[in-house]
Amino acid sequence: MGKTDHDVVIIGGGPAGLTAAIYAARAKLDAVVIEKAAPGGQILVTDWIENYPGFPDGLTGADLIQKMTEQAARFGVPVTYDEVLSLEKTPDNVIHVKLSGRTLTTKAAIVVTGASPKKLGVPGEDEFYGRGVSTCATCDAPFFKNSVVAAVGGGDTAVQEAIFLTRFAQKVYLIHRRDTLRAARLLQERVFANEKIEMVWDSVVTAINGSMAGVTGVSIKNVKTGQESELKVDGCFLWVGITPNTAFLRDVVQCNDAGFIVVNARMETSVPGIFAAGDVRNTPLRQVATAVGDSAIATFEAARYIEGLESGAAD
Repeated sequence: MGKTDHDVVIIGGGPAGLTAAIYAARAKLDAVVIEKAAPGGQILVTDWIENYPGFPDGLTGADLIQKMTEQAARFGVPVTYDEVLSLEKTPDNVIHVKLSGRTLTTKAAIVVTGASPKKLGVPGEDEFYGRGVSTCATCDAPFFKNSVVAAVGGGDTAVQEAIFLTRFAQKVYLIHRRDTLRAARLLQERVFANEKIEMVWDSVVTAINGSMAGVTGVSIKNVKTGQESELKVDGCFLWVGITPNTAFLRDVVQCNDAGFIVVNARMETSVPGIFAAGDVRNTPLRQVATAVGDSAIATFEAARYIEGLESGAAD
């Protein structure tokens, strides 16, 4: 293979991407991180993290990502702010990473683009997004001081964020389509003990209503009885799952039906030289700790792959 711009291109600047940068630098690889927005990804909108080892008192998502960013910067891996449009591997084992304004060549690529919040797909959701509809309590909860809001979801994120909302809101309706939560037991205990939170079981949101001023209520339907009603609220927060950020390479590597990248235990995708780690891959758990662990493996295996290329073993 010929000379490339880099040994490895890391696509994504969240915890997994920054971990890859650290491990790549320690392996003496010429690496670059490509980040579409700001380093951190979804962790930036996480109010409080108390299950990441090494921080017994917990810390905010923003604080943790700042520490990771500073650590990666100390190893000298540059961060380029651009959007990756596509990947293509040529017969000579060179991977072309097409950006919005140029194309980089690399021996290996590590995809750590994470995932984005899903939408409900109901009337009013797009119309009032940013005007009462939100997927980020950390970002928008202060706008709802002493207000009544709805929160939709039943997993860890929904419960955690609903609890955070009570710091500002007068009341939070937590709407869940089942009669039990999927969140961790400790989080469930906290939400049930919070007097500001009222559970709305077995229900789905069918519409988000409002006016020029913003959201005024949500229409809900009980999935067991079929009864329809409306809750008068000033805002609606949505946490109903995530969609992997893989649109730029779904035709390049194997993905499952939900769009998550399929990898093996070495974080190798179906295309040699392209690795994936963190929330973007098929995994039963999406946490900072698992993203960091995945990425350490991916970068180690990428270094081995590159060594094989250079020795001729991968040709």
